[in-house]
Amino acid sequence: MQNLDDLLKEAIQKATTERGHINILIAGRSGVGKSTLINAVFQKNLAETGQGRPVTQNTREISRDGVPITIFDTRGLEMSQFRETLSELEKVIKDRSNEKDSNRHIHAAWLCIQEDGRRVENAEVDLHNMLAQHVPLITVITKARSDNGFKNEVIRLLPESRNVIRVRAIREELDDGYMIDPMGLDTLIELTSEVIPEGKRKALAAAQKANLNYKKLQAHKIVAGAATAAAAAGASPIPFSDAAILAPIQIGMVAGITSVFGLELSKGTLSTLVTSAIGVGGATFVGRTIVVNVLKFFPGVGTIAGGAISAATASAITIGLGEAYIAVLAEIFSEDADAIPTAANLADRLKDKMNG
Repeated sequence: MQNLDDLLKEAIQKATTERGHINILIAGRSGVGKSTLINAVFQKNLAETGQGRPVTQNTREISRDGVPITIFDTRGLEMSQFRETLSELEKVIKDRSNEKDSNRHIHAAWLCIQEDGRRVENAEVDLHNMLAQHVPLITVITKARSDNGFKNEVIRLLPESRNVIRVRAIREELDDGYMIDPMGLDTLIELTSEVIPEGKRKALAAAQKANLNYKKLQAHKIVAGAATAAAAAGASPIPFSDAAILAPIQIGMVAGITSVFGLELSKGTLSTLVTSAIGVGGATFVGRTIVVNVLKFFPGVGTIAGGAISAATASAITIGLGEAYIAVLAEIFSEDADAIPTAANLADRLKDKMNG
């Protein structure tokens, strides 16, 4: 069996590769609330003032270490050289789409139009027409307070949009003192997920903080895949072979879940979590494994029965570990969407969850 250090390295590399990177273009006039929207939806306040690298004269590329997304923020829709701006942006999209590395493609676009304005400008129609030719486009009506038929008008004027959604990024106070809560952000993530390649959904889950259920959904898929692999390992007719095969499966699962929840994927964090999990469940796991593997020494029925029992046990233990970890992370992020839990805190809460 490989040593723990090698297993951790391989698990981190695999989880990072499988998560990948997603790129979303966010376009709109000045004042429509793009920066507020970006900061409300994605981790680490991506749109803070001064962040971003110029891509064209009026488009900047925003990214942060540890967040698997790049935002292309377009400006200049009000400028006299709008046609030049549009042409430059189209070239960026085309060049990206021709690259072999899918992590460089632009996977979706959000066209932001504020509800307060009650009109769709010609420049926005032209931008919609261009974007829809090259990338899946969602039109986002920002600062939503009172529709009064505006959404239907947007749908009529921008028919190539895959969807149109009204959102409000932050809690706001109206003139009469009435408070209105954020809305539509979780649905925006779901709609975006529908139009991007399936292989980019883990990156979307990790990068966003607006939809906790979406993170959980992607994590459940990882657990299901690990459970299937664990069952196959447990059914191996070779005595004691499953223990060596199960370790990388379960460590890989923990790494994958950590990754889609957007947490730092380091050897230190993963080692602490894995050690914690084995410390809680190890005795039971080893006991069952020994009994089952003894049966494998007997030919015929013993081998079949041993494999079947071990497959069920291996799958159940893997699911138990994965679901307990998801539950811990869900509790943490339901309390604070911007939480940065330490490895020690995660390990302690995972122990408590597994003992409970």
